[in-house]
Amino acid sequence: MKEFKLPNIEAEQSVLKTIRIKLATLKKIEKLSEGSNLSINRIINECIEFALNNLDSKSINKNK
Repeated sequence: MKEFKLPNIEAEQSVLKTIRIKLATLKKIEKLSEGSNLSINRIINECIEFALNNLDSKSINKNK
């Protein structure tokens, strides 16, 4: 599996969306944010990008 690396901050177009996230997951992200000087938002976005880029499309049930 690829190694997840925190990116350099760069300006990108974004949209505002509201999501629900597990409290335990948020706490982990907050600790990472404090230690890396990156925003919680940026870390979450990079985690999503990493997951989508490494997703095994065979594991998705297309017949829902």
